[in-house]
Amino acid sequence: MIEPSQISSMTVAERLQAMEQLWDALCREPEKMSSPAWHAEVLADRKARAERGEAKFLTLEQLRARLRVSAT
Repeated sequence: MIEPSQISSMTVAERLQAMEQLWDALCREPEKMSSPAWHAEVLADRKARAERGEAKFLTLEQLRARLRVSAT
């Protein structure tokens, strides 16, 4: 097990690489992971809103513009 002090001493690039390696390892065993119940509830709510025509969608360009504004 890696100690928190070891993580703190890593560069940002090393931490990102470690996160990528962890994510890759988790993705190889999807049957061992389960989503919490509230994920299903959120997805069901979003689907119902879309089916009722109440959902609002952004184009990719609108999303990019929103992200640029929120990043400043």
